[in-house]
Amino acid sequence: MATAETIEAALQRLSRLHPKKIDLSLGRIERLLEALGRPQDRLPPVIHVAGTNGKGSTCAFLKAISEAAGERCHVYTSPHLVRFNERIVLAGEIVDDARLEDAFARCEAANGDHEITFFEITTAAAFLLFSETPADRLILETGLGGRVDATNILPAPQATVITPVSLDHQAFLGDSIELIAAEKAGIIKRHVPVIVGPQTPEAEAVIRKAADRLSAPLSIWGQDFQAYTEHGRLVFEAEDELWDLNPPSLAGSHQIINAGVAAATARACGYSPEDVSAGLETTRWPARLQRLTEGPLADIVKQGEGALWLDGGHNLSAAESLAASLGEMEAGRERPLVLVAAFSNNKDASGFLAYFEGLAARVIAIDFQGGREGAQSPGEVAEAARTAGLPAQTASSLTEAVRDAISDYPGGRIVICGSLYLAGEVLAMSEGEAVQSTPG
Repeated sequence: MATAETIEAALQRLSRLHPKKIDLSLGRIERLLEALGRPQDRLPPVIHVAGTNGKGSTCAFLKAISEAAGERCHVYTSPHLVRFNERIVLAGEIVDDARLEDAFARCEAANGDHEITFFEITTAAAFLLFSETPADRLILETGLGGRVDATNILPAPQATVITPVSLDHQAFLGDSIELIAAEKAGIIKRHVPVIVGPQTPEAEAVIRKAADRLSAPLSIWGQDFQAYTEHGRLVFEAEDELWDLNPPSLAGSHQIINAGVAAATARACGYSPEDVSAGLETTRWPARLQRLTEGPLADIVKQGEGALWLDGGHNLSAAESLAASLGEMEAGRERPLVLVAAFSNNKDASGFLAYFEGLAARVIAIDFQGGREGAQSPGEVAEAARTAGLPAQTASSLTEAVRDAISDYPGGRIVICGSLYLAGEVLAMSEGEAVQSTPG
């Protein structure tokens, strides 16, 4: 019988099928999918989403819009927060252990003794499950980049989406905005509409060139569509259309952009304004400026009459968005802001925290267990905070950090941030579960 423990064992086994955690290529997954009978040819209409920031939120909005239209919707996202199963949503439901373990077993058998990365073989398992479960739509998020990402084996999705591009994963995607944008633009397909979120001029030029080369109809934020709030509503404008929509349920000013990109995508795919409005209002997406009101950490903060928030953003653009949203909260109701922060080894902690100079009263540095790249030590994070001009201290655990924060700043707004892996630990603690390891 499949259980969380047997899934964990399978994940560890799959992670040993290739010596590298990341090795971007399409050849291995194409070979495996051929051996599995080409499940990618038996999928419902696909919306393929790439970008640096906002991919997951945009996918969540699109899922909710699809379901508001009465559709059964598959979703593929990564990484997971608590359990691997979160990555694969089948017709609206997270895949159960038995089906997941069976898909893994069939992929392992079809793969034989060939090398294949963890993300490639688990993506193949997802395609296999999607092909065997009736649905009306698949929302497909890239894992890393786009051009040679394992998800990029579909000849003709219904639409492609590129959310804002910024510097991240430079070791694999390139050390400039232009190079990273070229990798993201690799999901664009001939004659397939591409919806583009706000970009730097450099990124936009690269994306536009790729779309022109493939005769892909292009719709760009700020030129062909836009979204903004007015009188408590979300206004979406595109060409000669004006939609009056419910405001997005996800907190933060950056979610206006993500909701606008989702609305533009939904419009290109034939959804009605009513479907979009209903979907935006009902979207759920954990660890994206999420207010935590239950669990042991929330209980500690409540005792100090504070508020606890969780955000998994981990690059500089995400930090900028988070700081802007928290600044708006401070304008609405002033509270001392304390960041409980941890970062993966390959992240710019000082650059991230610099956005909070003058906004945060203190940083409490911790670390987390697991994660693909490993965590910076609390001492390293504290030093990065001081370099960014912020007072900092360390704590040995999440519980100690939150307790120290609310003790020193009663009534404060405590924000846990810096890493999706850390966010997973927080949610697991709230749910009384353990985080499944993330090999890739």
